[in-house]
Amino acid sequence: MAWELKALAAQVRVLDGAWGTQLQAAGLPAGSCPERWNAEHPEGVEAVARGYVAAGSDVILTNTFGGNRFVLAAHGLKDRVAELAEAGAAISRRAAGGRAKVFGSIGPSGKIVMMEEVRREELVAAFAEQAEALQWGGVDAIVLETFNELAEAEIALRAVRKACDLPVVVSMTFASGPDRTATMMGNKPSDLAATAERFGAQAVGANCGVGPENYVKVARLLRQATDLPIWIKPNAGMPIAGPRGQTTFPMGPADFAAFVAPLIEAGASFIGGCCGTTPDHIRAVRKAVDGA
Repeated sequence: MAWELKALAAQVRVLDGAWGTQLQAAGLPAGSCPERWNAEHPEGVEAVARGYVAAGSDVILTNTFGGNRFVLAAHGLKDRVAELAEAGAAISRRAAGGRAKVFGSIGPSGKIVMMEEVRREELVAAFAEQAEALQWGGVDAIVLETFNELAEAEIALRAVRKACDLPVVVSMTFASGPDRTATMMGNKPSDLAATAERFGAQAVGANCGVGPENYVKVARLLRQATDLPIWIKPNAGMPIAGPRGQTTFPMGPADFAAFVAPLIEAGASFIGGCCGTTPDHIRAVRKAVDGA
């Protein structure tokens, strides 16, 4: 393996913020495929990435979250996995300009493993296909993010580790249970930590679902369970549905960044934002990290 994430995590690193909501603000129609923009509107995608680099991100992701064959099939794009992944990697690399690391984003398949909606071999092939293309496109590492089912996260981790020699982060959404520290499928932070260690992830974390206050608790539980670097990307508060069906996020940059110090104290090494966060949120996180 070319490099180790622990070296990067020797000091707290600032991640990027939301991609989906930023692309929608740039004109991506609701319900359409964000990854298609890597080919059709690369300048719009690059503007999002550049915004986060300018805000102070040490790590930015790629616009490839839903870029696996299962999700793309719903948009008639299942045969364009490699093309869109490589394009997404190239866009983020241009935007980073050597000022930030680029991590290839891989999200879940949309299938439920425990319901046997798809054969495991098909999932392995899908995650491997995407990881290989992202590596070919030049990303520095892979992040498996927003997984809700530990069984799928394990399949993805094992597939990616076999398909490429890049460091891998595995991150799940913990927003369920009495104290909102479990996944939708009932998995706990300690379950994720054990799986991450067993199958060779170099960092472990939580993203999406809830705001930063809740992820202080999750970060602490992860730290109790593992020595791996901890990756945290909360939403800008809990989403609020508007009267016309639109979703808004209530937490502004200052309120969001107020949780940076508690997250660091809880053990987080990588801190950024998920849904509803903007370059202004990340700029505030940068300031808080630099002042910590």
